[in-house]
Amino acid sequence: MSKTTDFGYQKVPEDEKSRRVAGVFESVAARYDLMNDLMSGGLHRLWKRFAVEAGGVRPGDSVLDVAGGTGDLARLFAGRVGAMGKVVLTDVNSAMLRIGRDRLLDAGKLLPVVQCTAEQLPFGPDRFDCVSIAFGLRNVTRKEIALTEMRRVLKPGGRLLVLEFSQVWAPLKPIYDAYSFGVLPRLGALVANDAQAYRYLAESIRMHPDQATLKAMMEEDRSPMLNP
Repeated sequence: MSKTTDFGYQKVPEDEKSRRVAGVFESVAARYDLMNDLMSGGLHRLWKRFAVEAGGVRPGDSVLDVAGGTGDLARLFAGRVGAMGKVVLTDVNSAMLRIGRDRLLDAGKLLPVVQCTAEQLPFGPDRFDCVSIAFGLRNVTRKEIALTEMRRVLKPGGRLLVLEFSQVWAPLKPIYDAYSFGVLPRLGALVANDAQAYRYLAESIRMHPDQATLKAMMEEDRSPMLNP
């Protein structure tokens, strides 16, 4: 019997989730950045800048941006590592990756882009000073494997950055739920012509591990094999 996993509030076979997630992002890719601005009031840009600051990358460093989509983090990292550094943008979805590549070129950033899954990164061990994943881990089928892969390609002493939505302060939950399940699908229908995709994205946040659980998963991943 095949294993099942969460696709929003539904239980689906593990091998089906990646196909469904691909369908979501194929559908919304063209309007993804606009929807992010509308949904967050532009705050997602500040959150991403904060994540890049936390990464502490320096000129000459190498950075891997996993599930980097339209390239927001990759562009910011490229400005920090400079001409002597390297930033690689990856995503499993070709439509998102094409938009990310084009946006980076428009910004004057010629970066390598690689289509791959977070669960099987095509890079050798100890390659990057920093690995980031922003708003992508909740869409990964086997998160523990993805975390293991990201740690594998990190250099000793490297930094793994996970920027993700999680549980909100309890008094705000009713308002947050009303916005997530009332406003977002309507906005998705109006702007991206796909209400169901944004209902899934709201559900995926609710099903994602909370802050303490995700922290424990990341700490659990520190096996001797990954820290020679």
